[in-house]
Amino acid sequence: MTDSKPSAEHPWPVSVMSGKIRDYIDRLGTIWVEGEVTQWSVSAGNVYGKLKDLEQDATVSFTIWSSVKGKLPAEGFRQGDHVVALVKPNFWVKGGSLTMQVFDMKQVGLGDLLERLERLRKQLASEGLFELSRKQRLPFLPNCIGLITGKDSDAEKDVLRNAQLRWPDVRFRVVHAAVQGDRVPGEVTAAIQTLDADPEVDVIIIARGGGDFQNLLGFSDERVVRAAAAASTPVVSAIGHEADRPLLDEVADLRASTPTDAAKRVVPDVAEELARVAQARAQLSNRVTAFLTNEISRLEQVRSRPVLVDGDWIVSSRAEEITRYVARGSELASRGIERAEGATAELRSQLRALSPRATLDRGYAIVQGAQGHIIREAADAPAGATLLVTLPVDSIEATSNGPHITA
Repeated sequence: MTDSKPSAEHPWPVSVMSGKIRDYIDRLGTIWVEGEVTQWSVSAGNVYGKLKDLEQDATVSFTIWSSVKGKLPAEGFRQGDHVVALVKPNFWVKGGSLTMQVFDMKQVGLGDLLERLERLRKQLASEGLFELSRKQRLPFLPNCIGLITGKDSDAEKDVLRNAQLRWPDVRFRVVHAAVQGDRVPGEVTAAIQTLDADPEVDVIIIARGGGDFQNLLGFSDERVVRAAAAASTPVVSAIGHEADRPLLDEVADLRASTPTDAAKRVVPDVAEELARVAQARAQLSNRVTAFLTNEISRLEQVRSRPVLVDGDWIVSSRAEEITRYVARGSELASRGIERAEGATAELRSQLRALSPRATLDRGYAIVQGAQGHIIREAADAPAGATLLVTLPVDSIEATSNGPHITA
C-alpha cells in the first residue's frame, strides 16, 4: 500500500515519506559545490558549518566527520573562506533535516580567482566599458556628494573630514553598504542606483579602506561594475590603497588611490581657490596697468612731435589759403560778369536793330485789322473796317475809307 499514490483516505506515514526523500537524495551521489563558509565550529573532533552561495541567498548546512577533517589542510578553514567541497546530501529521517556530508574541501586558490577576474576584465573591455571616451568629467564644485561606504568606517571618516577641511560648506548624502563579504555586490549596486537617481547628487564616491585581495573581491563583481558604468552621475572609486586595483577602478570616471585622495580630488580647497583668485586679480591688474602705461607713453610721444606742439600754424596756413581762394574767386567772378555784360549789350544792340520798334521810330506804323492780322494791302482794309494803328509810343484806332486812288 505504501507504493500507491497517497490520498486523504490512504495517506503515507511520515516515515514512508521521509524514507522516500532519503532514497531520492541518496541517488544524487557526491557532487562538487562552491560557496562561502559562513559558519565553522568544531565539536568532539567533528566540524559543523554552513555554506552560502556566492551570489544568491541560499545556504546549506554541512558536516565534516573527524576522519575526514584529519585529511584536510592542517591550517584549516575559517568563516569567510571561498571554497569548493565534495559533498553527499544526506536526509536525516529521524530529525527531518537535510545536511551535506563533506568528503573533501579545498580553498579556491588565488590563481583561480585571478583567472576569473581576467576573463571578466576581457569581457567588459570588449564591451567598451573601460574606454576613456565614456568617462565623465567631475564638477568643479559639487552641490552634493554621494558617498557609499561602510557604516562608521575609517574610510567614511577620512572622506568627510578631509572634504570639510577643504570646503566647510560641502554637503554629503551617505549610503551605508557592506564593504566585505557576499553582501557587497547587492548592497553597493543598490546604493549606486539610489544615489544616481537623486537629482541633487553631482558625484558619487565609493570608498573602502585597505584589505587583502579576497576582501576586495566584491568591488570586482560584475553587478557593481555594470552599475557604475550605467550611472549618469560621475563615479569615483576609492577602494583600498594605491596597489589595490578592483575592476571598479577601471570603469569609474576617476580612480582615487585612497579615500583621503578621493576627498581631495572631488572637493576643491577653498584656501587654494581664494589664493588663485587673488593671483588672477593681481595678474589682471598688472596687465591693465601695463597696458594703460604703454598707451599713455604712446600718447606722450605723439603729442611731443613738432607738428602737434603748436597747433596755430595749421589754422594760419589754412587761413592764408582761404584768403587766396576768396580773392581768386572774386576776380574770376568779376571777369565773368564783365564778359556777360558785354555780351548782353551786344545782344541788346542786335535785338534793337532787328526790332520793329526801330522801324516805327523812323516814322512808320503798323496797321492791324479787327482780328489782329497785319494789313499789308488796301484790299485787306475795306471801307468801314476798324483798324489799329501802332505808333512808336502808343496806338490809335481808325476806320478805313477804302482804297485810296491816286490821281
